[in-house]
Amino acid sequence: MTLLICTFAAIVASVVWYLTPARGELRLGFLSLMFWGASLMWLVDAIMEYREIGAEYFTPAGTDMLNDAFLGVSVVAFGLVIWLVAVLLADPRHVFARHAHTQG
Repeated sequence: MTLLICTFAAIVASVVWYLTPARGELRLGFLSLMFWGASLMWLVDAIMEYREIGAEYFTPAGTDMLNDAFLGVSVVAFGLVIWLVAVLLADPRHVFARHAHTQG
């Protein structure tokens, strides 16, 4: 589930990056690469787990699937928080700079 959720987030981020003209200033490439990196990490994890337990990998318990889904959603949320902080620190539209200039 974690691999599936992260890969879906990577695909969505890549499509948004492709369709958005302001992709550079919004750092959408950074967001997309974070999710593709996470997807690659979970793919390697899935391969190693499959090598360890074999076909049993494809019949997880319900609680394991729920835990993996929660972890996947948490990873996507954390990635979005990191991306948002990066965008706010870069202040590409100079919103904070203008606000500080009018307040000063």
